[in-house]
Amino acid sequence: METHLAAWISATPQGREADAILRACVHCGFCNATCPTYQLLGDELDGPRGRIYQIKRVLEGAAATRSTQVHLDRCLTCLGCETTCPSGVQYGRLLEIGREVVDARVARPPAERLARAALRAGLTRPALFALALRLGRAVRPLLPAALRAKLIARRDPGPAPSLGQRRRVLLLTSCTQDALLPSIDRAAARVLAALGVEAITEPRAGCCGAVRAHLGDPAGALDAARRNVDAWSAPLAAGAEALVMTASGCGIRVRDYGRLLADDPGYAERARQVSERTIDLAEWLWAELATLVPLAAAPAVRRVAFHAPCTLQHGLRVRGRAEAILAALGAELAPVVDAHLCCGSAGAYSLLEPGIGSALRERKLAGLTAGAPATILSANIGCLAHLAAGASVPVRHWIEWVDELVAPRRADGRGRHEPGRA
Repeated sequence: METHLAAWISATPQGREADAILRACVHCGFCNATCPTYQLLGDELDGPRGRIYQIKRVLEGAAATRSTQVHLDRCLTCLGCETTCPSGVQYGRLLEIGREVVDARVARPPAERLARAALRAGLTRPALFALALRLGRAVRPLLPAALRAKLIARRDPGPAPSLGQRRRVLLLTSCTQDALLPSIDRAAARVLAALGVEAITEPRAGCCGAVRAHLGDPAGALDAARRNVDAWSAPLAAGAEALVMTASGCGIRVRDYGRLLADDPGYAERARQVSERTIDLAEWLWAELATLVPLAAAPAVRRVAFHAPCTLQHGLRVRGRAEAILAALGAELAPVVDAHLCCGSAGAYSLLEPGIGSALRERKLAGLTAGAPATILSANIGCLAHLAAGASVPVRHWIEWVDELVAPRRADGRGRHEPGRA
């Protein structure tokens, strides 16, 4: 499309990038067909095409308004539109620029500023989040139903695997995952150990930065990226084969460090190396599948539905790997209706937009349970917790399911734990 960006932004790096993205868009509207908020609300301004038009007008000099801010806020950043777009428009990056520009010009209501500040602080500090979670679980019966549903039950993580494997990979300890469900990373560590791979963590690493970026703190998000690059560079240089992600929401952010820090001379090269060596757990285990299959027992629960998070299928573009692993290990994969649509979690989105988040969850659960699965398996902690709050069947991380198959045949016997517990 034709653009005439205002002088205050046209010559800046952001402006040049936004201009190139806008010019790639032909305004065809294919993106609206796969946009969850457009399908739910039916408003052109709540679809990708409408949001692109609103961002374009602001960058061309039109006044940014509270209405513009609200419509941009309602985007889930699921990136389903990028998968659909025939012109390769980088909508997600354009939205980042648009939100940053609009937020600098439009003051949010005090209650909204307070909520976002609380989420930035609470969700990105593991110790603080763990404390809040313990308190919430202690008074769970007294909480409102909507909040009570989000406090999913903690599962016994089971024993740690033996150390000293000949190969090593790094795991990111997610801000919320370790407190909500420590069973996920523990299960991943046991499966990796069965393959002769030790999973190590770096205590200096912390939040990946995704939550801060989504909640209007780009500077804080970059600080998080720099801290993690500092923490991971040495173990990667010392022989860790990769940085393996058990949460696809974190994976997409870390995979983007190279671009985010490309103009920082102190971090650009190391950030590029961290990004290039970041891999989702499904990608890693797919490459090890020939070794993994003989280690697995027959599954007790065969019929499962796999929920592919947007960050996995649209962001990382890792499609079919987890499903293929599950099938190879004996799973009967139930068909999922509208598998490309977002579940409504989207980081902190379901907390800030509970009405839309809940409506999208109900639609997603209907699609996931249409094939009558015994269990729903996901690949991202946020999606898992969001779905579990409304599901009629158990919702688990897919690596927990895999771990239950590998545990009974683990060669050294030390990783054995009771089936059904992760």
